Amino acid sequence: MTEIYRSEDGKRAVEQRYRELLARWPVPAEHLRVPTAQGETFVIACGPSDAPPLVLLHGSATNSAMWLTDVAGFARHFRVYAIDLVGEPGLSAPSRPDLASGAYARWLEEVLDALDIRRISMVAVSLGGWIALDYATRHPGKVERLALQCPGGIGPQLWGKLMVALLLKPLGRWGRARSMRLLLGPASTSVTAPAPAAAPGTMAVPASSQAADFGAFMLLINGAFRHRMGRMPLFDDESLRRLTMPLLVIVGGRDAFLDSSGTRRRITETAPHAAIRFLPDWGHYLPNQTDEITGFLTENAHA
Repeated sequence: MTEIYRSEDGKRAVEQRYRELLARWPVPAEHLRVPTAQGETFVIACGPSDAPPLVLLHGSATNSAMWLTDVAGFARHFRVYAIDLVGEPGLSAPSRPDLASGAYARWLEEVLDALDIRRISMVAVSLGGWIALDYATRHPGKVERLALQCPGGIGPQLWGKLMVALLLKPLGRWGRARSMRLLLGPASTSVTAPAPAAAPGTMAVPASSQAADFGAFMLLINGAFRHRMGRMPLFDDESLRRLTMPLLVIVGGRDAFLDSSGTRRRITETAPHAAIRFLPDWGHYLPNQTDEITGFLTENAHA
């Protein structure tokens, strides 16, 4: 049995569905396999080969399929590299080194070296945000711009709703869907509702259908995958003060995983140049941020 999955059947089901979703990638892409000390890393590369590089890091218990509705917007301006994190339900190795060990920053450095990338912008979510911060605080001169959604490692983790969600998970598909809505927040209804059909006579997959299909995929993952249970280490103030690059942080006020008010306060104190968007009625899942993030990433690009 693969350690990060509950069974081999669950692993096969997740990987098969992931490949089906990757076939819907909205722009031409290359699938790359990068060797690292943590094992092989899967990377989706797309966008103009001569454009500035942009790295996408997804959150925990998901994979690069989460970028399906965003990547076309990013790829108009950047050479995009969507990286499957090791130890998560994508196509990278199942390795899960200690978060506090520095291994993830070294892993990302190995991936970037293999891709011959020397300086990057990054968009990252949750655990991916923690990994982006770990890299950026260690190598601030290598990060052009940093856009984070509900990043870990700044505000403390919360455990109350997580415990309730874990009690709901054994109650079949209904319990898994209810636990997702509890943890991800009000906007998660867009990924747990049934998928609408494509318009008659068209081949395109509507964004709403993509979101719903991804939601069904998340339910599949939720039943098959062994989630991380440890705490993400908090970055100290000295580390956060190294974030001198242009920085955008987007957080939801009803985040069930992370103290978003604490995240906003600490970023304000340690990186006062940062742009912070606080969404008081939103949770951990923050869809429809592509335009704002793209505007931030391309700001002054033609100045």
